[in-house]
Amino acid sequence: MAKQTAFFWDERCFWHGGGNYAFTLPVGGLVQPLPGGLPENPETKRRLKNLMDVTGLTAELNAQTAPEASWEDLSRVHPEAFLQEFKQISDAGGGELGMRTPFAAGGFEIAALSAGLAKAALFHVLEGKSRNAYALSRPPGHHCLPDFPNGFCLLANLAIAIRAARAAGLAQRVAVIDWDVHHGNGTEAIFIEDPDALTISLHQEKNYPIDTGDADVRGEGAGTGANINIPLPPGAGHATYLEAMERIALPALRRFQPEIIIIACGFDAALIDPLSRMLATSETFRLMTRQVMQAADDLCDGRLMMAHEGGYSEVYVPFCGHAVLQEMSGSAIDAGDPFTQTFTARQPNARLQAAYSEILGELAEFLL
Repeated sequence: MAKQTAFFWDERCFWHGGGNYAFTLPVGGLVQPLPGGLPENPETKRRLKNLMDVTGLTAELNAQTAPEASWEDLSRVHPEAFLQEFKQISDAGGGELGMRTPFAAGGFEIAALSAGLAKAALFHVLEGKSRNAYALSRPPGHHCLPDFPNGFCLLANLAIAIRAARAAGLAQRVAVIDWDVHHGNGTEAIFIEDPDALTISLHQEKNYPIDTGDADVRGEGAGTGANINIPLPPGAGHATYLEAMERIALPALRRFQPEIIIIACGFDAALIDPLSRMLATSETFRLMTRQVMQAADDLCDGRLMMAHEGGYSEVYVPFCGHAVLQEMSGSAIDAGDPFTQTFTARQPNARLQAAYSEILGELAEFLL
């Protein structure tokens, strides 16, 4: 039986090094260095792949690797001077180019590989080789500006993939939904004037970056109206995410009529993530995946592609990712979620949920 979901990954992406950090700040001699440095370390992604292997889900996917994104691919998004500097520092043993983006020797090639996985996943779907696809990209990409990496993101993976697909004549009109808990400021900035790229970001308000992600940023020039920010209050939880999708993101998709739906898939809105306070669960991500799969069926022949972004709980990211890939592939293999009972009990009470719904109603009226 043909496998409907392609899964792109590569062991080398787990070898990206995060430098001498403690949490999100460089160690300044007063804080003991931590193993792994940054919260963005390989274990959340590696353990997701490990869990998939153990349950047998990997065998039900079309799992493969891909080549690095080419210099030509990268230069459609990033200036030559930036790429040259990145490559030079990487070849010299590593360093840091932007804010919270350290890398070791070979960091340039690993980042290009991460972008290459996203490109291959997007091409695989657009060329009709699979119904949907997931790229286990690392380092992530949605914060990276054309000439300034930040927020653990060294290259703009999805923007690189989208512009490569356009250059190949595979698609023009694309929709990106970013449900990483942090605002997708890089994707927004790159496509801010592009009327053929709908960019939607659901994020914890004023988390990261602190100064981007406001609802009144709707795009610029010809792209006015094609950027939608949905800033959610801390603690919003499972039901609020699903309601935000139903009331804002999905109607925006239907209005836009994309050729493919692309998800910047971060799992850092999860309840025990160290970098957020949003109370999402593995079921949140499973059901949001179901929502966008139905939208893809209705709008673009099921074409859906996801690229991995954030998610920093080594304990919980594997269960969230497994739920998403089980849903994408239609597999009967369920890893289960040992936290279900506890995390369900911690969701907002009815009074808070009513307040969150009122906020969403105001946002929907403003955005749509």
